[in-house]
Amino acid sequence: MPAVNSVLVVGAGAAGAAAAIVLAEAGVAVEIAEIKPDVTALGSGITLQGNALRVMQRLGVWDAALGQGYCFDTLGIRAPDPAGTLVMEFPDARLGGPDLPATMGMYRPDLARLLLDRAVAVGVTVRYSTSVDKLASDDTGVDVAFTDGTSGRYDLVVGADGIRSHVRDLLGIDPGTRALGMGIFRAFTPRPASVTRTDLYYGGPSYIAGYCPTGEDSLYCYIVEAAQDRSGQSPEEMLADFRALSQAYHGPWDEIREVLTDPATVFYTKFETHVLPAPWNRGRVVLVGDAAHTCPPTLAQGAAMAFEDGVVLADMLVAADVVDDAFWQAFTDRRMPRAATVVELSNTLAQWQLDHVQGDMGAIIGRLAATVIPPA
Repeated sequence: MPAVNSVLVVGAGAAGAAAAIVLAEAGVAVEIAEIKPDVTALGSGITLQGNALRVMQRLGVWDAALGQGYCFDTLGIRAPDPAGTLVMEFPDARLGGPDLPATMGMYRPDLARLLLDRAVAVGVTVRYSTSVDKLASDDTGVDVAFTDGTSGRYDLVVGADGIRSHVRDLLGIDPGTRALGMGIFRAFTPRPASVTRTDLYYGGPSYIAGYCPTGEDSLYCYIVEAAQDRSGQSPEEMLADFRALSQAYHGPWDEIREVLTDPATVFYTKFETHVLPAPWNRGRVVLVGDAAHTCPPTLAQGAAMAFEDGVVLADMLVAADVVDDAFWQAFTDRRMPRAATVVELSNTLAQWQLDHVQGDMGAIIGRLAATVIPPA
């Protein structure tokens, strides 16, 4: 029997959905509280590396994802010159093993819907427009007051509610998040036929420009600049600035720019990073995913680390007899070194870009592969 019978997961993203699916499959009563009214309403694209795809297989969403996403096995490097010259093309690392693609691009709302549909199919109850208001943990469970006025008691609460985690705030934990000084424009657009993989453009007026196909007819594109406060800009102003920055990049970017016309598809966020010191729990409340660790998207590992957190936590709960200090120590020992290494490598690559230096990218990829190719 699992060590828990009832679990509340706060947040329906990658970490929360993964934990919920695995626990529900094992017969645990699981509820997800999601503050948004619809998890599929916003977002552009996402790049999923092989170790994320491996978890998607485990969660039972891989076959459906194959029908919606776009898989590729190579990576291109282009110059920020008038021709968008292809400087290099090489096989991307297959971090999920030889039987899976190196990379899949996918529309974020499609991924969110696949995960939530799967969760519901295995018995998870999803409560939208709801979060937690109060938490009181004791030796046997957690009393929860919700923002909709209801309450409940659970054997365990999983805080999977992102980098601005409200659960973490309720626990009184300072994440120590720091800004990296970079901001990223992202947009979701139609896919020109010439775009069949990710190409990265280093240099020019911005740190990096790139794109990732997300389906037969779609892609997302992005440009990383020195971070700015764009909170007061209108969608139209954001689009104009994104298009202006993109003028420095050519080749397939010239075709992308022609269809980059909808202000509603443009998003802007700043790079931030943190890793919580151990332990990630306070009593029977535990933090996972971006609530516990966040890295910039320089190595496209954020979703993979979140997926892994959720599955490892759930697997350990299913296998354990009790939830005690030894359990939490074992969870920390499995997850913290791996996540911290990925954050370190992602931050190193970001710092190279900030400093305009050419570091040893082969060493970064080698350490990443050695860290994440072994299953979590």
